[in-house]
Formats: sequence, C-alpha cells, structure tokens
Amino acid sequence: MTKSSMAPSLFFQALTWIALGCCTLLPSATAISQSTEVVQWENVIRLHYDKEERMIPMRDGVSLFTAIYTPKDKSKTYPILMKRTPYSCAPYGPDAFPASLGPSEHFIRAGYIFVNQDVRGRFLSEGTFEQVTPHLPTKSSPKDVDESTDTYDTIQWLLEHVEGNNGRVGMHGISYPGFYCSAGMINAHPALRAVSPQAPVGDWYFDDFLHNGAFFLAHAYRWLMNNAQERSGPTTIKPPSGSLPSLDGYHLFLEAGTIQEINSRFLKGQVPFWNQMMEHPNRDAFWQKRAILPHLQNVAPAVMLVTGWYDAEDLYGSFKTYQAIEKQNPSVNNVLVVGPWIHGGWASTDGEKLGNIPFGSKTASFYRSEIELPFFERNLKDADHPNLPEATVFETGGNRWQTFDAWPPKKAQEQSWFFGENQGLSTTPPQTQEDKTGDSYVSDPAKPVPYTETITPRMTVEYMVEDQRFASRRPDVLVYQSPVLEQDVVVAGPIDVELWVTTTGTDGDFIVKLIDVMPDGTNAAILPNYQMMVRSEVMRGRFRNSFEHPEPFVPNEPAIVRFELQDVLHRFQKGHRMMVQIQSTWFPLVDRNPQKFIPNIFLAEQDDFQRATFTILRSRKHPSGIRMRVLAP
Repeated sequence: MTKSSMAPSLFFQALTWIALGCCTLLPSATAISQSTEVVQWENVIRLHYDKEERMIPMRDGVSLFTAIYTPKDKSKTYPILMKRTPYSCAPYGPDAFPASLGPSEHFIRAGYIFVNQDVRGRFLSEGTFEQVTPHLPTKSSPKDVDESTDTYDTIQWLLEHVEGNNGRVGMHGISYPGFYCSAGMINAHPALRAVSPQAPVGDWYFDDFLHNGAFFLAHAYRWLMNNAQERSGPTTIKPPSGSLPSLDGYHLFLEAGTIQEINSRFLKGQVPFWNQMMEHPNRDAFWQKRAILPHLQNVAPAVMLVTGWYDAEDLYGSFKTYQAIEKQNPSVNNVLVVGPWIHGGWASTDGEKLGNIPFGSKTASFYRSEIELPFFERNLKDADHPNLPEATVFETGGNRWQTFDAWPPKKAQEQSWFFGENQGLSTTPPQTQEDKTGDSYVSDPAKPVPYTETITPRMTVEYMVEDQRFASRRPDVLVYQSPVLEQDVVVAGPIDVELWVTTTGTDGDFIVKLIDVMPDGTNAAILPNYQMMVRSEVMRGRFRNSFEHPEPFVPNEPAIVRFELQDVLHRFQKGHRMMVQIQSTWFPLVDRNPQKFIPNIFLAEQDDFQRATFTILRSRKHPSGIRMRVLAP
C-alpha cells in the first residue's frame, strides 16, 4: 500500500484541539437561526458564483442535466467538484441558487467549480433510470453504458467546455450519491484525482433494505414510498410522497399481516422496485449484478471513505467498499474516516451527541474543517496539508479520536466470549458435556419484539444507541452478561457471531445485539444501568449456508448459524458490563419470519405464521458466542 508519510504533529494537534472542545464554528452557525442561515448562504453563493445549466451528451446520445457554478473571481483557476445524484440537483433555472454547494460551507469559501448532475433517467436528465446501475465490465460499443462511462464522459465535457478549471476533478456524495462516487471512479478519468464515497451502497442485498436476507420493512417502506416512483418523462417535480394512515408502525404493519397485504393496502402495487424485490428473495443474478464491490478497480488515485458508527442504512457498504478498494487497488491512497454519526450526520449535524449518548465534542464540525476540506485541498489544489492517516476513527465509550496504520488495527487480538450458564458471558469456553444444553425462548410472530420503544412507522436514527432494557425484560429475548469488568476492554473491528441453535420450526431469524451496560451514576444525562446498544444485526436462518440457495432447518436438530456484526471501535470501561441479547423478531424494523420454511418468504400467507421454540446451545460440542478483536487498553 502506497501511503505517503504525514506530519503527525499537525494532525494530532488538531485531534487534541477537538478533544478539548476548542473547535470553533463559523460565526454564522452560532449567531443566527437556521432559516436565516439558509438565506445567508444562498445570498453568498449568488454573490460569488455564476450559474449555468447544460445538457451534457453521453457516448450513446443520451444527455444529462447538469448545473455548473463557477466563481466570479476569474483571477485564478479552480478544480471541479462534482456530485451526481438521483435526488435532484434543484433548484432549477439559471437564476435559482441553492442554499449549499459542495460537502460544506468551507468549500464555498475556499473556491471550487461546483457541478451537480441528475443521473440518467432522473428529473431533467434523459434516458432510463435503473436502481443501483449494474456495472458492465466489458463494453463493446457506445451503447454499452453505466455510471463509470457517464462519469467519464461528463468529466471530459467539463474539462473542454468550462472555463477556468485547473484540470483536476473531485467527486463527493453521501448514500446513493456515494454509490455514484464508487461507480464513477471505476476505470477513472485521468483528471479524476480525489473521490470521497460517503456511506456508499456496496451491495443492496446487505445494505439498506436487506440485511443478511432479512427485509428491513420500516426503512424500505419509507424510502421506496418517497423515492422510487416512476416518472413519465423529464421533470423538475418530484412525485408526491406516499403516506400511512397511522404513525404507530408496530400496530399498522402487524395488523396488515403479510408483506403482500402491505404492498396491496399501502403501496397499491405501484412501486416497481418493491415488486422486484418481492420476486427475488434470494441473492440471485438480480442482486449479484448490482453489487459494485467486485468492480472497484483502477479507481482515482486518492479516496477517502467516510461513514458513521451509527449509520443505520449503509454501514455494510462503507466498510466493504473500503476493503474492496484496499484489496483491488494497492497503489491507491485509500483512507477511512469513521465518526460517532448517523447516516450523513457528518454533514448535517455538529456530532456532539446522539439520543442520550454524548460524545464530548462537536465531532462532525471538526471533521468538516480539519479532515474533509484538507483532503480535497491537498489533492485538487496541492495545498500544504499533511496526508491523512490510513484510518481516522472515533472511539465510542472513550470519546476520543484515534488513528491507525490499518483497519482493523494490526495490533488487535482475537478474543472469544462464550454464553454460559446462569446467563453468563465470559472468555471461558463451556465445559458441559451434554450436547443439547442450552437456553430456550418461544418466538411468537403475533407478538414480535419491538425494535424501539418509540411509537413510529419508520426506522429511527437513535435506535442504534437506544437503551435496551425494554427488550431484555421480555421472555422471548435471551440475555447473557459478563461480570463487572475489572479493566477496560477496547473492541476494534468486526464482530463474528457463532450460534449453535435448534428450533421446533423450519425457519427463523436471529438478532444479536452487543450492549454496554453502564453502572449507576455513570452520567447525569444517562439513566442508571443504561443498556447502550453498541452493535446489532439480523441473520435470516434459511441463508445460514448460502444466500443463493436457502434451506429449511430440520426441527430439533442442531445447526450452526454464523454471521458478522459490522465494525466498531468501542471502549467498555472498567466498572461496566458487557451484554449480548438474542431474539428472533425485531419489528417493524425487520419483517416477521413465519418460522415455517416458505420457498419465497415474501409470499407467506397469514396462516403460515407460527410460534416456534428456539434454543441457543452452549455445550463443549456446541459452544455459542461472539468473537471480537481487542486492543490493549
């Protein structure tokens, strides 16, 4: 890996600065209301930038709508900073100016040529839109187009037609625009010098709406209802969003009964991608061709992957994109930045707290001024900023920034924690000789475990740090807890789950949550004995051996279920406890598993849903637990 050395004093001074709470915001952010600030930035942009709108031709004859903002100061040249989006590059019209440009207000002041583009088939762009456009590794004619060719053609046109550019181009984008960054930098245009995919989609069978084959119902419904309607032709108008007859999502979706009924009753069968998902419950060719990860080759020379520990939407895509670039592009300067943020929170919040959990400083404000801006300034303007470390990550639980020369850290050592008798959790493997020793619970789809105490029809951003006592007190949730920790335990990297299970049914889901149990009086803002969720994930049991070829469980026969919880950097402090919860429903975040094997689970009828008894085995022959990577405290 080619990584240029950095001047550590500068970077670590900045980290110390923010840790001490000394990072100052722009005066306008603290002195005026949010609505006034929007007007202010719109006026700033109007005063200092010219705007033009162009239809840029692609190699197959389709033209894409593009808004171009160039500095009025023509005394020097500027790099081009581009965002390609399916969410509209409004406001439309040569005299209509936005309230923001680029990743943050710092870029407006620094001076860039900003380019926003409606991707193919969206809003004013021509062509046909396709969700997470499949990449075409082989192109034999100008008709063979994808996001990499559209990006390449756009860059070439901009270089030739936009005056005052310095010959360098950068890309940025969060979430879906992050995917267009990833897809656009494949076989990158020589002028594309720096790209920052932020919370990018990597593989939609594991990001957003599907997690290990389980359907994230609340999230999928809200997003598709608002963003996936078909258009009749180029337009500046976003189709009206759908609505639900109740804000109580738990009751609403449970009363509807089945996925088919939810589609019929609320979506009216009018959201094409929902219908396509229902036709492809397994990871078949429909999903495989949409995975961008294998194609991330010959990318831009500098890449900064950004995500948040509490990104409920695209955490999988973030880490897997970083890993794929590392593996497939050894000469690229590819770095990782992770903060204590929700999806996109590094751009939209100050990052000081989430729900009941404080982080001790304005982490997002620091990132925007001290990490994000210098990355682009260095690579697009040759500014005198030190190169970023390989991994700049925020340690939750300890509330401090750390830097590493690899992620996961090379010094992290594997450590296994096993489920034991009396709801114990320890590093000692079980010694019980009886093969089927374990702990059982009855999972009833008619009374699913809620994923949150909040009454809502959507996926909340706070659920990833929410107090889990409401769940731990239910009889259909198993709880394993360590003794009070005698020293800090710092977990760094992904967490592997290994469950030996039996069920009286033929299918089932397994939700595993890693929790930090705080003692009484930890913090005045946190309730005593707060059970802070650190990481969680679901595994649809039918896919335990293959996501392409599901198979039923044999009732009462032991089976092993393995899956990964996404990465963390979390400090379980001395005096706290470590807890693991296991359950088989998580509603309505995840759709209900009928617990009876149905070839296409989305076609399950109401009569297919049945109670089942699940047992988590914990014997010498069938040990269950989690495996983590731990740093010396």
